[in-house]
Amino acid sequence: ERLTKEIDYWTDRWMKLREDEQAGKDVRMNVETARRTVNDLQGRLDNRKRELHAMRHVTAATPVAFGGALVIPVGLLRRLQGEKDGAEVSVDAEVAVKQRTERLAMEAVRHVEEARGCRVVDVSGEKCGWDLTSYPPAVDGRMPEPRHIEVKGRLKGAETITVTRNEILYALNQADKFVLAIVLVSSDEESVEGPYYVRNPFDAEPGWGVSSWNIQIAALLERAEIQC
Repeated sequence: ERLTKEIDYWTDRWMKLREDEQAGKDVRMNVETARRTVNDLQGRLDNRKRELHAMRHVTAATPVAFGGALVIPVGLLRRLQGEKDGAEVSVDAEVAVKQRTERLAMEAVRHVEEARGCRVVDVSGEKCGWDLTSYPPAVDGRMPEPRHIEVKGRLKGAETITVTRNEILYALNQADKFVLAIVLVSSDEESVEGPYYVRNPFDAEPGWGVSSWNIQIAALLERAEIQC
């Protein structure tokens, strides 16, 4: 379409120049130059039409393969051979350390509570907002209220603990019944410090859309009571 418009333009220009030249007028462009431009554009248009016509008859030929390669990710090969890559080993090791730290922390709190004569029930798997329910022994024939203890075990040197929105809301709702227990585990996992009990650890609800808080351990320990 573009070539057709150009051809029409230059054809009209060529005809006017020729008429002006025949009438003896002074023309700025040579008539022959305009004619050659028209012929050149017409030739380009004809070539393009032949190309488009030939493209209508293009058919896909049978592909010819000169070679091939099978690419297998090295990570897949290692998994098929029962091996683990460095990233997986690192993640597994980190998870194992976390699990051992949490187990030692839970055992430390349970030991303290049972030494007081309390009956301790592990409810960590129930996702109820705390880990241990501690039932104190009866006093003068009356059963005191149980304590709901959220246990946070961290390696010594860690700076923060993470508390979930659910844990914060339960702590605020239960007030004195809720206890945040912090246990610091040595790097060799042979000894622990604590547990440190923090009562009424939170003074505000998390904002909308906040799923957890990171809290400085040092700030919590300033308010904590060491349990022996």
